[in-house]
Amino acid sequence: MLKKILFLAAACLFTWTGSAVEHKELPAKGDCSLQVFKQERVRFCPDSIGNITAPDADGVMRLVNGRILLKKIKLPEYQRNIKVMLHVQVASNGDRWDKSGSVFVLPKNSPINIMSIAEGKREFPAIDEARLENMKGIVAGPDYLPTVELMRFMTPFGVGHFSAPDDSLSSKRRPVYIPKWETSVNWVQDITPLYPMLEGEAYVGVFIDTWTKEGYLADVRIEVKETEVPCEALPKRQVTPLMNTVYYIGQTYPDIFARKPVETTFTLPREAKNVQLKYIVTGHGGHSGGDEFVERQNIVSVDGKTVLDFIPWRDDCASFRRFNPATGVWLIKREAAYIGENGYEVKEVEEPLASSDLSRSNWCPGSDVLPETVELGTLSAGEHTFKVDIPEAEPVDGDKLNHWLVSAYLVWE
Repeated sequence: MLKKILFLAAACLFTWTGSAVEHKELPAKGDCSLQVFKQERVRFCPDSIGNITAPDADGVMRLVNGRILLKKIKLPEYQRNIKVMLHVQVASNGDRWDKSGSVFVLPKNSPINIMSIAEGKREFPAIDEARLENMKGIVAGPDYLPTVELMRFMTPFGVGHFSAPDDSLSSKRRPVYIPKWETSVNWVQDITPLYPMLEGEAYVGVFIDTWTKEGYLADVRIEVKETEVPCEALPKRQVTPLMNTVYYIGQTYPDIFARKPVETTFTLPREAKNVQLKYIVTGHGGHSGGDEFVERQNIVSVDGKTVLDFIPWRDDCASFRRFNPATGVWLIKREAAYIGENGYEVKEVEEPLASSDLSRSNWCPGSDVLPETVELGTLSAGEHTFKVDIPEAEPVDGDKLNHWLVSAYLVWE
């Protein structure tokens, strides 16, 4: 213990041009673990849940017929450096399908947000329809900033509700290499850069795109670890929301990228250093040939310069098989080499292929989605442009609900 105390004290000294300089010791707040939601149901109940409910005994509000949970939280205002981790757990409560989900925070300096809209007090600001069509709320406007995602995730097919070994739906769908079905899916992400959105009081929510009354059970926990080094100050970060096409409340499927890039402006009040762009993207819909199952180029630019040009894609979805008891299964014939009586032999076999195994546009049933990070360096004070272009995106076509869920924000000092 004495060695540790001496080490921490020494950490507040550094040598510069041969002399030791002492740094100010900052007060400690201590670690914090905040359970935001615990086994809360996210579901679609238009007959019993309206556009918004009053906070219940746990402080939880339900929006949009129960598809959104929202809660006011309070975190300490730290001076020492910290690490912030977001823990999310989801299980099916009867919904057997894969659905997009989002844990988010409402920007504090945005009078218009999904809560004030649900309350009927405000509306999304008017938009330039020639530029944004009918896509309200996806970029900033007067008194409005887009919702900021803490984590994007995708529910698996029926984990938990259909995971019993004798379940009539899933008992004969389990492949031999899966010892058992999992009962929930858990994700953890480092969201330290977003602490400025959370410190003090903030509204945190979870959205799942379910259309069933059974829905899902969700846990959300925020864990803060404070450094033990008494002079290691918390960086003075800022967060600037840029775009969010997740259709939280009263918004349409965002297929605008099939017709045009989406461009917006943002203003920095002062010169920004160590600027990072965080870009979260997933493609959806269109059955076997649409944006969910076909590789599409994403081109992101800042001030007319391309900063990100990539194809968002996941081809490891079979690794999530144990979380998908309710997925559809086909039998695929192939020639297989196997150990027989005379050594290796070859014969035609049928193997199960699950829908959850198929590669997708940056997600798998049961995966979270990590932001792409672009180091932008230093940006000058004043107005800048941000543009997203998905040149081969497809439009909604009947029940082929092609669309791209894109959210982006800047973190800077």
